[in-house]
Amino acid sequence: MIRLLQPWWLLAVLPVLALAALYVWRQLRRRDYALRFTNVDLLRTVAPKGLGWRRHLPATAFLLALLVLAGALARPAVDTREPLERATIMLAIDVSLSMQADDVPPNRLEAAQEAAMQFVAELPETYNLGLVSFAKSANVLVPPTKDRPAVTSAIEGLVLAEATATGEAVFTCLEAIRSVPADGAAGIPPARIVLLSDGFRTAGRSVEEAAAAAQAANVPVSTIAFGTDSGHVDIGGQLQRVPVDRLALAELAETTEGFFYEAATVNELKQVYQDMGSSIGFRTEPREITQWYAGIALLLALCAGAFSLLWSSRMI
Repeated sequence: MIRLLQPWWLLAVLPVLALAALYVWRQLRRRDYALRFTNVDLLRTVAPKGLGWRRHLPATAFLLALLVLAGALARPAVDTREPLERATIMLAIDVSLSMQADDVPPNRLEAAQEAAMQFVAELPETYNLGLVSFAKSANVLVPPTKDRPAVTSAIEGLVLAEATATGEAVFTCLEAIRSVPADGAAGIPPARIVLLSDGFRTAGRSVEEAAAAAQAANVPVSTIAFGTDSGHVDIGGQLQRVPVDRLALAELAETTEGFFYEAATVNELKQVYQDMGSSIGFRTEPREITQWYAGIALLLALCAGAFSLLWSSRMI
C-alpha cells in the first residue's frame, strides 16, 4: 500500500489540472472554429492530415508527466517489514565516590570507563545496548539501542555521586530490558547485564533481591570488580578506606549464572554474550519510492517529446 509522507505537496497537482483544463478548452474552441469554417477545401490544406487522436498524445503524455512529478513531491512510500534483532545487553556502571580511588590507575572510574568502551567496540552491531549509571539511585542514561556513539558518549560523560545502589542498578536494567518492543516476537528478548563496580551496597534494595529478580527473569548478570583492598578516597576532607566487595559481586554473578571478573579483558567480556541467542522481531518501516515516480515522469516526458517530433517535427 502506497502512503504519502508529505501529502500537502499534492497541492502541486492543482496547477497541472488547471493546465489540463486549459488544453481541453482550447481543443473545444478549435473544433468549434472548424465547424464555422465554410471553405472546406481551404481547411483541408491548412489542417494536419491523418493525425486524428494522435495529435493529443504529446500533450497528454506531458500532462501525465507533470501529475506524476507532483505526486513525487509528496514523497510516496510503501511499508516494508524489516527484521529487527531484539537481543539486549545493559551496561551498569558504578559512579559512587569510592570509584575515584586511584588504586587502579588512573582511577577506578576511568578504568571502568575504558573497559566499558572496549566492550562497546567489540559488541556485535546487531545487539541492542543500553547504559545505566548508579550511585544513591540508578538511572537509565541510554535505553536499549543500536546507536553505539550515543552509548560511548554517555560513558565518557559519567559523573561521580554519593552512595552505591547495586541492587537498584540490576532492577533498573531489568526494567529497561522489558521495555524493548516485542515487534511481533514472543516474550522479553534474550538479555545480559554487565555490572561494573567496586561493591559494597549502601543504598536501595539488596543485592540478594536483585539477584533473585534477575534469576526469575532468566537474565544473567556478569560483574566486574574494580579496585583493591588497599583503596582509599578523600571524602569531605577525610581519608576513607574503600575495599572491594568481591564476595557480593561474585555471588550476584553466580546466582544469576553470569561471570565474575576482577580484571576483565576483551576476550573475557566476549563470554558475556557468546551464548545469548537471538530474537528477531519485525518493524514496519516506510521505504520511499520517489525515485520510481521521478523515473516514470521522465519516461512520460520523453514520450511526449518523441510523439511531438514524430508527428509535428517540433518539441511539444
